[in-house]
Amino acid sequence: MMQRTGTAATFRRVAALTTAVLAAPALSAGCGTGDGGSDPGASAPADPKATLLAAVPDEKDPAFRFSTVEGADKLTGVVDPGAHALELGMSEKIDDPEFTMNITFRLIDEDIWMRVKLTGAAGLHDVLKLPKRWMALDRTKLDDVSEIPVYDGADPANTAAIIRTAETVEDKGNGTYTGFADLADNVDVRNSFSGFDVATLGEAAKKVPFTAVVGPDGNLTTLTLDIPAVGKQKAMKLVTRYYDFGKAPKLTAPSGDQVQKAPASAYELLKD
Repeated sequence: MMQRTGTAATFRRVAALTTAVLAAPALSAGCGTGDGGSDPGASAPADPKATLLAAVPDEKDPAFRFSTVEGADKLTGVVDPGAHALELGMSEKIDDPEFTMNITFRLIDEDIWMRVKLTGAAGLHDVLKLPKRWMALDRTKLDDVSEIPVYDGADPANTAAIIRTAETVEDKGNGTYTGFADLADNVDVRNSFSGFDVATLGEAAKKVPFTAVVGPDGNLTTLTLDIPAVGKQKAMKLVTRYYDFGKAPKLTAPSGDQVQKAPASAYELLKD
């Protein structure tokens, strides 16, 4: 689950294009405590839904880590609300030729950098003409800027919008909350998912079970959606984790020999 639709799809497209390039005949031979949670010194809201929403990260929280899992897609990263910054990455193993691709984006306000790490075979970076350092991207040179991640607040998985669709939330004790989310409720919620199309669920999309856990520090730690099997859509769990509040590194712009301008080959990878 990501606020910006197409994020996971962007990673998959880059990996697929890289595979195609490497398979070309000419190349294959050569190759702490968050402030956004509930205040332990204040009276907790009586409504479980309000309590759960109060635990969702906001702009007052320190930097923290997150991960999202949608079927085979897993994104990991860091959110630094104070810097309006986001870092997210994805790893994918490719079979033919056999290698592993790690792609990381770092965003601070409107600035964006990308880093690609290719392992498993010698010379991959040279073949693809991709540096190992951070590459500063120029948004005006991107083929479709809507497919590139943006910093869109301290709740990258859009958990608050999803929780708000629940008519009621039940407090099960020990920081665990359950309810039913309406994934078809509005465009914002429907666009929170890149691993599947909400429309394929039909009426089932209006009552999707979820379980949320709030940690001792008052911060939301997990939100799990149990997507039912409908037609060709297999049952799956969508899991968001928020953790390491105040322990994750603050995000800053890469500098010095850590970064360079993105070459033309980087923009080619990001094309549709």
